[in-house]
Amino acid sequence: MRKLDAIRIFGTQSRLAAALGLGRSAVSQWPDDLPQRHADQVQGAALRLGLLPDVAKRGHVTMQKIRKAVFPVAGMGTRFLPATKASPKEMMPVVDKPLIQYAVEEALEAGITEMVFITGRNKRSIEDHFDKAYELENELAARGKQPLLDILQSIIPKSVSCIYIRQTEALGLGHAVLCAEPVVGDEPFAVILADDLIDGNGTSEMKRMVGLFGDTHCSVLGVEQVPPAETSSYGIVEVQEGGNNRLRVSNIVEKPRPEEAPSNLAVVGRYILTPRIFHHLQNVQPGKGGEIQLTDGIFALMQEQHILAHTLKGTRYDCGSKLGYLKATLAYGLKHAEVGDEFTSYLKEFCTRLP
Repeated sequence: MRKLDAIRIFGTQSRLAAALGLGRSAVSQWPDDLPQRHADQVQGAALRLGLLPDVAKRGHVTMQKIRKAVFPVAGMGTRFLPATKASPKEMMPVVDKPLIQYAVEEALEAGITEMVFITGRNKRSIEDHFDKAYELENELAARGKQPLLDILQSIIPKSVSCIYIRQTEALGLGHAVLCAEPVVGDEPFAVILADDLIDGNGTSEMKRMVGLFGDTHCSVLGVEQVPPAETSSYGIVEVQEGGNNRLRVSNIVEKPRPEEAPSNLAVVGRYILTPRIFHHLQNVQPGKGGEIQLTDGIFALMQEQHILAHTLKGTRYDCGSKLGYLKATLAYGLKHAEVGDEFTSYLKEFCTRLP
C-alpha cells in the first residue's frame, strides 16, 4: 500500500492520523511505500470505520492472514513437581493427549499452518511428539493396528511446519515471544499458552479470535472474568465499548492487587498480535529478575494501535494448577468417545459413596 492510497481512504492526512491515534507529523514521516505494519494499521482503522469495503473493491489493499502461532513452552512447571522434573508440563496428558497437542489442534482449526515452539532445557519430548516415529509406525503397521496408526499419523498434518527456537534464559513471557521474531517477521501472529486448555464447545477459540482479527485487523486479547481476589495472578484489562459490540482495551496492568485492579477481566493465554509488538518488547524496561513482561509490550503497543478484547465463548481450564488440571481431566474424560459412557457411570456410582 502507498501512503497516498492510505490518505485517500480517509480523505485527508489529518483524518488518517486521528483514526490511528497518531500525530499528524508521525504520518507525514511515513515513506511513500508503506511497510506492512503501517498498512495493517491503516486497514484496521478503515475496517472499524466502515471505509474498507469500497476501497477493497478498487483492489488497493490485501489483508494479511494469521499463518503462524507461537507456543511458549520453556517454563519449568514447578507447580507440578515431581511430575515435571524430567518431563515437560506441556506433555502432561488430559485423558490420552498431551496439553500441547490440544493447543496445536486449536491453532490448526483456526487455519494456522506454522507452529513456532519456544523451548528450553528438557523439552525435547515436545519435538519428538510432533515428529515422525518410524519405528513405532512400522511396528503398528506390522501388527495390523491400523486405528492406532491412524491416530499417530494424524497428530500433525504433513502440510504444517513445526519450528523450534531455544529460549536460553527464563526471562519472562515477553522475552519468549520476542524469541519468535526471526521466524514471525513482519506478520501478525497468534500466541497460545498450552496451560490454558479451552474447550471451544465445537469451535476453536482461536478460530473465533482469528475471525475478529480478519474483521478489524487489530490485535486481540482473549479475556475472561475472574474472581476479584485472583486478579494478582493475571494481566488485567480495562475495556470500553466500541462499535459493533466490540470491546476496545483502554488499559492493561500486570498482576494488580484486587484493590488496584481496573476490572476483573483477565487475559487468559490467547493473543493475536501485530508485528509491531516486537519493537516494543525490545524497548520495555525489564522487571524483577530481568524479565520482559508481555503485558508491558502490549501496553506500549496500545498507545499506537487499537487493541480489542475477545471474551471467551468456550470453557477454560487452568491446567497450570493442580485443581484446574483435575477439572480438565474430568470434563474431557466424561465426553471421551472411547471411555466417556463407562466413566460417567463410574462417577455416578462413586459420588454416592462421598460423605
